[in-house]
Amino acid sequence: MLKRFLYYYKPHKRMMALDMLAALLISLIGMVYPIVTNKMLNVYIPEKMYSTIVWAGAVVLLLYVLRMLLRYFVQYYGHVIGVRMQSQMRKDLFAHLEKLPFRFYDNNETGRIMTRITSDLFEVCELAHHGPENLLISTVMIVLSFTYLMTIDWILTLIIFVCVPVLLVVTWFCRKAMRNAFNDRRKSNATINAAVESSITGIRVTKAYTNTEKEVEKFEKGDEEFVNASGRAYHAMARFHSSTSFITDVFNVFILIAGGLFLYAGRISFGDYSTFIVSVNLFISPVNTLISFMEQFQNGVSGFRRFTEIMDEQPEQDLQGAKPLENVRGEIEFRNLSFSYDEGKQVLHGINLHVSAGQKLALVGPSGGGKTTLCHLLPGFYRPKAGEGQILIDGQDIASLTVDSVRRHIGIVQQDVFLFVGTIRDNILYGRQDATEQEMIEAAKRANIHDYIMTLEKGYDTEIGERGVKLSGGQKQRISIARVFLKNPAILILDEATSALDNTTEVLIQQSLDELCRGRTTLVVAHRLSTIRNADEIAVVLDGRITERGTHAQLMAAGGTYKDLYALQFRDNDYIAD
Repeated sequence: MLKRFLYYYKPHKRMMALDMLAALLISLIGMVYPIVTNKMLNVYIPEKMYSTIVWAGAVVLLLYVLRMLLRYFVQYYGHVIGVRMQSQMRKDLFAHLEKLPFRFYDNNETGRIMTRITSDLFEVCELAHHGPENLLISTVMIVLSFTYLMTIDWILTLIIFVCVPVLLVVTWFCRKAMRNAFNDRRKSNATINAAVESSITGIRVTKAYTNTEKEVEKFEKGDEEFVNASGRAYHAMARFHSSTSFITDVFNVFILIAGGLFLYAGRISFGDYSTFIVSVNLFISPVNTLISFMEQFQNGVSGFRRFTEIMDEQPEQDLQGAKPLENVRGEIEFRNLSFSYDEGKQVLHGINLHVSAGQKLALVGPSGGGKTTLCHLLPGFYRPKAGEGQILIDGQDIASLTVDSVRRHIGIVQQDVFLFVGTIRDNILYGRQDATEQEMIEAAKRANIHDYIMTLEKGYDTEIGERGVKLSGGQKQRISIARVFLKNPAILILDEATSALDNTTEVLIQQSLDELCRGRTTLVVAHRLSTIRNADEIAVVLDGRITERGTHAQLMAAGGTYKDLYALQFRDNDYIAD
């Protein structure tokens, strides 16, 4: 993990070297004061070297000015390095998230993922900045101060140094408890973020069902977990800091007693004793810095570990030797296809379907039968295991094709339309980013949404709000249809595209969909059977199997499941007479 962390320092090697040099100079300047103090007390003052006293003070002052500038450099550019490293990690993480398969998102809540990108990486940024400089400054200061103290009185120095191993032992035993506690706190923080994201996204449902108290209760439960986890973390941290602080306090007690005895016995002079008192703080201070650094280290390491957990998730990958799908006619075949989302729970069983180029195949049947699963498998959102059958486009197994090239030739219109925050223009152009203004307008016209857009004050530059909240269901659906028109795919999937709309809107949308389907191979998943009566072929999907196939007339004449579904849906409608 260390090697992966150091990788993010590479683009900033020069600035990092300057930062470390500045930190080293800060440490060296810190040693000037006790040396000058010793000279003052033992030489300059006793020998009445007044001009030297003034010059020595002036030199120390100038060095402190230099140290101020160096500290500014370290604080500013050190944090800049940390932020840039954080930014690169965030970019890498986001790019990786975009490549992960649907299965990952099935098992990970949005709020938890957001925590990995935000607060976790902030702690990593702090570690990236403060970690190296704290280690360098503290190490140099400990070595230099220890060496200098040895020149004053080696026995007194060793008395202090004997406390260090005790400090290290306490630190070692407390570190594990702190790490586990802070990991638990991060997980509970992710739980809160997930609850907030879910509640805010579904705020309209909450208000509609007057379940505000329920949402508050859920949030408070997550918040209570966070408070408890924080309590455990702070308990471990308090035990750590109180124990280590006590040991460093013992340093001062030993110096007070031993130094006083040495001074009384005439082993050291008053000037050396005073210098020792000043210098010992130069030894204790970096030790305390390293102790405090452990808390930051634990936060940063746990944040980076959570970062690597996602980065280690396997992204969608093309098989070796995969080639792009080109010159697409649109012929589709599901050949002896089986599939399961989870082990032991089979969703599809030996599906065999063939759709000729330009034909429309409708999939009907009860919910949970496997219709949408077939639609998800065609663009490779999920992949069947080896030996579970094949999906072919123009006679080519999609497993042998690049994922992007397959999806580039497939358009999808779903029941749950997703529009991105931004303008109408942004969302239509999502179908093809390089489309011209005229091509975008033509797509909107074919989707029967252009005239409405022109009634808006800002036209195509109108902001639509989160998930298109400022638009009606029909308007959102037409924008999604315009998006597909602009993409101009050879294959089209309509997954319950009109089931959430009222009858009047459905008729208008259906006209746009009929125009969209013209000349394309189309898979239609529909519960409203009136919308697929004119399909070239209808397949009944029941419990993951194709139980009936044929045209509307053929299936009605067969008197099977399709007729029962149709009769149930139109029992009060004259269509049943057909």
